Amino acid sequence: MPYVSLYRKYRSQSFADLLGQDHVVRTLQNAISSGRIAHSYLFTGPRGTGKTSTARLLAKALCCENGPSPEPDESSPICLSIAAGTCIDVVEMDAASESGVDAIREKIIEAAEYQPMLCRYKVFIIDEDHDLSGKAFDALLKTVEEPPDHIIFILATTEYHKVPPTIRSRCQRFEFHRASMADLVARIEYVLKSEGFEAEPAAVTAVARMADGGFRDALTLVEQVMLTADGKLTLAHVYDQLGLVSDEAIDALLLAMKQKEVAKIMEHLDAIAHLGRDPRAIVESMLLRLADVTRAAYEVGQSRDATRDASLHEAATQLGADFALELRAMLSEAHKVIRDITLPRLWLESELIRIAIGTHKKPSVAATAPLAPRSGRPTPQPEAAPPLKREPAVEIQETAKPAAPASVVADPWTNILDELRLRSKTLWGKICESSSESKEFKVRIGIRTQSEFEWISERPKALDAIREAVRSVNGPEWDVELFLAKANGPRGDSAAVELPVEGNRLEQLVKEVFGAEPNASPDDAAAGAPKSQNVDLV
Repeated sequence: MPYVSLYRKYRSQSFADLLGQDHVVRTLQNAISSGRIAHSYLFTGPRGTGKTSTARLLAKALCCENGPSPEPDESSPICLSIAAGTCIDVVEMDAASESGVDAIREKIIEAAEYQPMLCRYKVFIIDEDHDLSGKAFDALLKTVEEPPDHIIFILATTEYHKVPPTIRSRCQRFEFHRASMADLVARIEYVLKSEGFEAEPAAVTAVARMADGGFRDALTLVEQVMLTADGKLTLAHVYDQLGLVSDEAIDALLLAMKQKEVAKIMEHLDAIAHLGRDPRAIVESMLLRLADVTRAAYEVGQSRDATRDASLHEAATQLGADFALELRAMLSEAHKVIRDITLPRLWLESELIRIAIGTHKKPSVAATAPLAPRSGRPTPQPEAAPPLKREPAVEIQETAKPAAPASVVADPWTNILDELRLRSKTLWGKICESSSESKEFKVRIGIRTQSEFEWISERPKALDAIREAVRSVNGPEWDVELFLAKANGPRGDSAAVELPVEGNRLEQLVKEVFGAEPNASPDDAAAGAPKSQNVDLV
């Protein structure tokens, strides 16, 4: 006989064999026992949780020779043909490959007019029905709304939000849950025992953790490990086959980051990379370990492996819950970025070092430069009185003269860029190499190219984002000015563009220019302005 994959070989063939979905099984069996059988069902949930298997089990229960029955006879010819996929009255359709309206008309609408040939019902199972086109859903709608008495629809999808509300409202919805670790471990152990393999408990737990709540994923991973196993399945063999990093290596790397030991961080990364581990797999292993450490720190759940539990508690004690939570957030961001990096190994090394030494934390504005009182303008600072100058006959003491307003300079440009990166990575990419200077509560930003300058200037939201980033770092009284930096010219020759003026600042400028209130008439404004003053509006 040809080889059959484990997830197909050990597909649930009865309601009792369906693990982790007791709420679905109980509801369906009660409906069948009471005779309240709906004409359409909608199964939703993550991949590999048993939606299609449950659809076949429901078809067996409805079409069994002694049915409808909540416990169909698995040895009956109809149940055997449904399990083999050869029953003529149970039509399975993959909407991912047959999403057009013609396929719906040919396979469902036209076929629904005929009575079933062998079974009590004609059952249509539409897998991944969210992939149907809009026209296909429209063609299917009337049949789903008022099907003949011999028609049963079972729709399965992993993306419930993509199913039109007109279809959802006509179906009984059953939501499938991710499998728990206990159910996954029990299923893996059953399959291994049936296949004649022995495995370490830690190896089984590692595979179950990688499956992320999916039975099909778990059996696929087990099958991959079994193909290269020589005797008993060990944890080291699972790590090698699945490209994971051992808990001991991850703990050593995390502890080095906790202690800010840059040399050890680089050594541990080199050792892990020498084993052929992908940088993204390293980040994933760190995230998985930190998730387990966090659960151990807060005493949430226990595994059946006492050795692993002791290791987790030791790691939680060394790292601390606060550090683990903070590091999880930063590594999650790194996991999203690393897939677009050209040199991921070198980037990951520098990123982990940056996180470890704490450069991700923005220093306070007070630590970088003192700010003037937030009254809108800096306060003039008087100069110190010069020493007395004595003449032969007359003693003259010069009075202290106030100097020009001091320039309030805050130069946290790196912090501003970090804040802007959190708001918009696209905008950060266009401004990260710009020059900047701070003066008179204003940050002047020199954009390096004409295209980037026009891109930012034409988007009010981009200007608002820059202004908000500056004010979050320097203070609410700060403003922004953009100018096009020239490659071979002084900065004073650059073309400057002021950001829009609004609010109290606009009212103040109107008073300064026209010498009147903003709501005054033009004649009043002209009368209030000094006649000898020429006003040049730029």
